[in-house]
Amino acid sequence: MVGDPVQLSFADLMTAAGRGGDDVAADPTFGEESLFDTTFVVVDLETTGGDPARDAITEIGAVKVRGGEVIGEFATLVDPERSIPPKIVALTGITEAMVYDAPRIPEVLSSFIEFARGCLLVAHNARFDTGFLRHNATRLGREWPFVTSLCTVRLARRVLTRDEAPTVGLGALAELFDVSVRPTHRALDDARATVEVLHHLLERIGNQGVRTYGDLTAYLPRGNPRLRAKRHLADALPARPGVYLFRGPSDEVLYVGTATDLRRRVMSYFTGSDPRARIGEMVSLATRVDHVECAHALEAGVRELRLIAAHTPAYNRRSTQPHRGWWITLTAERFPRLQISRTATDDAVGPIPNRTRASEIADLMSRASGLRTCRTRLPASAGHHWCRTAADGGDLIGGCAAASEGPLTLPDYLPRVQATHDLMTGRTVALLDSMVAELDRLTDAQMFETAARHRDRVAATIEVLARTQRLASLCRVAEIVVARPDDARGWELAVIRHGRLASAGIARRGVAPMPVIDVLTASAETVIPADGPLTGASPEEAALLYRWISEPGARIVTTSEPLWLPAGSAQGRTRWAACARHAAESGGRRRSRPVPARTPVPAPPVRRTASPTSGAIPAPPARRSRTPMDPNTDGPRSTDGSPEMLMGGNSDRPEH
Repeated sequence: MVGDPVQLSFADLMTAAGRGGDDVAADPTFGEESLFDTTFVVVDLETTGGDPARDAITEIGAVKVRGGEVIGEFATLVDPERSIPPKIVALTGITEAMVYDAPRIPEVLSSFIEFARGCLLVAHNARFDTGFLRHNATRLGREWPFVTSLCTVRLARRVLTRDEAPTVGLGALAELFDVSVRPTHRALDDARATVEVLHHLLERIGNQGVRTYGDLTAYLPRGNPRLRAKRHLADALPARPGVYLFRGPSDEVLYVGTATDLRRRVMSYFTGSDPRARIGEMVSLATRVDHVECAHALEAGVRELRLIAAHTPAYNRRSTQPHRGWWITLTAERFPRLQISRTATDDAVGPIPNRTRASEIADLMSRASGLRTCRTRLPASAGHHWCRTAADGGDLIGGCAAASEGPLTLPDYLPRVQATHDLMTGRTVALLDSMVAELDRLTDAQMFETAARHRDRVAATIEVLARTQRLASLCRVAEIVVARPDDARGWELAVIRHGRLASAGIARRGVAPMPVIDVLTASAETVIPADGPLTGASPEEAALLYRWISEPGARIVTTSEPLWLPAGSAQGRTRWAACARHAAESGGRRRSRPVPARTPVPAPPVRRTASPTSGAIPAPPARRSRTPMDPNTDGPRSTDGSPEMLMGGNSDRPEH
């Protein structure tokens, strides 16, 4: 493997020059030259894989810029002298026919070196691109005249906040900066997009005293030699999906993470590129890295959640308390009301991380249905409830939502309880419609600030209800086996019981999947359901499983019972909630009123279902669409408001 290139300081460059480095470093004024006058060559590669020792370059694209102007471009396909994996063809569109007559790497590399000589190399994830180029130069016995490079990933992590850019992938940054050339996984297009991203990033730091390359290297976080010295901890890790555990001096678990390539992910911790101080501190304490190899990314994600919950590592921030949260429940009083509780009942809504948010949602639901919000203790034999209105001397602010001019008897009150229960379980959206109508009233009255607060509370209510109802639909199923095609035209398999992953495996291309499924089902973990809408499952694990089975290409193999959502589920209003969230994030400067989408509850994206009878899974397609399905597409709805069966367990299995 090629060693990781390190961002060098100006002093390091001068030292390299003294050892006979490249002509850039040999120039004593290089570090003092302004960035405006520095010539950059922004390069991007397409390859057959991620390992320079095993894989080959299929395309090189480069753009030479100085002073914000493009002064040259370099682009060519490269004959990799080996087959191109189907998943790479699907990603880049570069086929073996396209590179059949292309020049080979010895010729291309010489031309590229001459094109870029005397310039500063720039790449998005420079470790990858320069690693391939330098490895090929070493293998061919060619001079590699570039001592250092600039990585726009590291620069973006230093310049942008996590809130502004949760991810610093090239596509995400191109979207953030609205560049004119979008990345397409073709080398020249990606290099052009990187040029614009680089210019936007440099504009951000121009007022921070960064004028020269020397200033820029001082501005960027530098690798820690003590971290790089620990790279041997990753030597025994496989290039497979799984979970890794950093352990400290007392064998305690410091940090748990997941990766599709364990070795590559763990190696990245020793480069010092992670800007989080706590991660650097964690790596400096680590003495060993354990791992659990998994069948696929879903199993790795589930095991990560479970290991974090079991060990509560000091350096993990999320998922350390998977069952902690607040639930909105109906009390068992004679005149029930909504309360916030740590314990879930079968018709509860949640969990909600923040108690204040849970109280706001419960209050909104109570006022929409007319449930009492007072905490007056009523005897078990009480025949009525009466809280006076403000006109009759009741509280002017924050009064009981069931306040009335006269006593409310039990027959008067129970329909309100039933309406709230139907909202919580998804039998009807009548109360949600009334909440939206209230928003219309406030907007028409030009009470815009009050309307904005109400809009945000309605959106939060819809999101919580929809999430609970989605996850409950999965957790109520005793057993469901789902298969998804992988990138190698095999199958990823999962046995899910009551919202928990009970078993996982893969059936490689050419292997009959049904015998593998039979073994996985026979050896799967036994799950005993508990009380509550999620039957005791971790909300995070259930959500991870639901996302996995809802993605394009997933299909049910067997199921013990139908997987369905009630026809009145709040899932049908998630588009409204997304519109409201967008309005809130945009600052609410324009008068906008999101209109609730009158779309039925969607069926999960599985085209055919299966029964526990014998059958087979069809061969997966050569290429599968990566376009996510619209969660609000039309689907079946019953006319009487009763739950509609969206996915059943009575159809035949697909033919092999």
